[in-house]
Amino acid sequence: MRLFVSYIGHMTHFGSHARRSRERLLEQDRHYSLRQVAARVGLEPAYLSKVERGEVPPPGEETIVRLADELGEDRDVMLALGGKVSSELRDIIKARPKLFAELLRQLKTAPDHAILRVVRQVRDGDW
Repeated sequence: MRLFVSYIGHMTHFGSHARRSRERLLEQDRHYSLRQVAARVGLEPAYLSKVERGEVPPPGEETIVRLADELGEDRDVMLALGGKVSSELRDIIKARPKLFAELLRQLKTAPDHAILRVVRQVRDGDW
């Protein structure tokens, strides 16, 4: 996934991803129709349809989280596809903005395996 995409790219990518996820679930379970998913997530079916087609911007954080949960998708991935960052992560970054900005800049070009190693070290407390 490209890091810098136009806002239109976010809209289309988020919507098409949500639609593919919902349609995959619909193949196995008829309870994943657009209308039923929209109702469970608290959206109008017409609005969810427009989101899936990329005609309107992705919804807000809370709605994306509900949609991700409904579709069995990772919340952070869905938020990122929608061009958003969770309020939890924003709060973490705001607590130490200079350190996190530097960390993210350094990790920007790091290969995935190196980032995973850092994540494991932090998670395991292996300093």
